[in-house]
Amino acid sequence: MTIASEKKIYTPEEYLQLEEKSAEKHEYRQGDIVLMTGGTTNHNRLVLEFCTYLNFALREQNAEVFAGDVRLWIPDYREYTYPDIMVVKEQPIYQTPGTTTITNPTIIVEVLSKSTQARDRGDKFRFYRSIPEFKEYILIDQYSLLVEHFLKTSEHQWILTEYETKESKLSLDSVEFEISLEELYKRVNFDEGV
Repeated sequence: MTIASEKKIYTPEEYLQLEEKSAEKHEYRQGDIVLMTGGTTNHNRLVLEFCTYLNFALREQNAEVFAGDVRLWIPDYREYTYPDIMVVKEQPIYQTPGTTTITNPTIIVEVLSKSTQARDRGDKFRFYRSIPEFKEYILIDQYSLLVEHFLKTSEHQWILTEYETKESKLSLDSVEFEISLEELYKRVNFDEGV
């Protein structure tokens, strides 16, 4: 006979204490703690390429790039997550006394994987939209040449632009930045994802 045990619901404070001691990264989803899976080499290549170009472009602008290890707190949905890349304009606003968790990204970039793409396009995007400063969302496919760029208008609508050719150039609106898909995908080997 199997005895069902009660699932523990964690508070945000308990999560932060556990995460501080953990060797792995976890997301906090309304009381659940979820282990983040490892990335592929193509995932890493795309994050690094995007960050390299973006960080170089923003060095004279009043904006800063954060990648992977900086946590995001989404208070309306009681979620902690680690976006692949975030851009903060002006100064980061920290949720905790330390400098590990921010609350005010203007741009968020996610590189899609088979295990995360539904959540990145669905709940996570909905949760991100609750952040007042959030204006642009970029989804990068690691299995094919595809970048989706969501831009928030002054009427609080989101417009989608898709880029699917090497000649296509992604231009951001919140900061001065442009990158061609040829530059972005330069080191990506699609055969590795098969």
